Amino acid sequence: MLLDIHEFPLEIRWHDANAPMPVRLLRVPRLEQTTLAHFNIPPWIHTGPPDAPFDFCGHVRRLLEDMAARCEELAHVDVSKILIGILQARNGRRHGLQARVTPLRFAHGQLQRRRRGTLFQVQRYYLGDHEFLYLLTFCLPRFLDMDFDQKFITLFHELFHIGPQCNGDLRRHDGRYQLHTRSKKEYDRQMAHMARSYLSGKPDPQLHGFLRLDFAQLQMRHGAVAGISVPHPKVIPISSTIDT
Repeated sequence: MLLDIHEFPLEIRWHDANAPMPVRLLRVPRLEQTTLAHFNIPPWIHTGPPDAPFDFCGHVRRLLEDMAARCEELAHVDVSKILIGILQARNGRRHGLQARVTPLRFAHGQLQRRRRGTLFQVQRYYLGDHEFLYLLTFCLPRFLDMDFDQKFITLFHELFHIGPQCNGDLRRHDGRYQLHTRSKKEYDRQMAHMARSYLSGKPDPQLHGFLRLDFAQLQMRHGAVAGISVPHPKVIPISSTIDT
């Protein structure tokens, strides 16, 4: 017997006009405790209109598009298939989640997977008729409070996780350690090399200048940091087979 056990929508759609993507404004409390010298922001670092919240996701998207266009190792990445979002750190600690990429498909890009007699599907995310295959989430302020080099390594770290077919699955390595290979340190060392190679090509500094500022500096200049905030996608049981 086939049971319908839906609890959540299989598709979530946003539209530019009548149902825009939800945007969240983040601010750091007690900003006045930061020294004035900290806010001596170089005027040549362009971050957008100072009378509007800093568009974090827009800036990240433009940077990722340039990285994918310039880096051979990321040539397979279609940034238009990535939904870029933010979440707020639960505490002020610098250690913890910085960013994560969530696949919106199962292995080999499959939409559904059967496990122990139950068929599962990942929620599908759309903007209009455009479907995203990945959700790339940044934890703020934590990500922005890292140093410039670590921010770049993190960006390469997450993009390199995207599978070679960019079909909603992650890159899978041989052996037991499928995501980071046997050594995460070696994986990050490879990402650092890719970041240095990208920067040596002298990309437009206006694309990555914002990474030289931390969260407090961006808030001081713009009043707030804005980013798309969507729920984490759920793996939903479609149906199960029960012997009667």
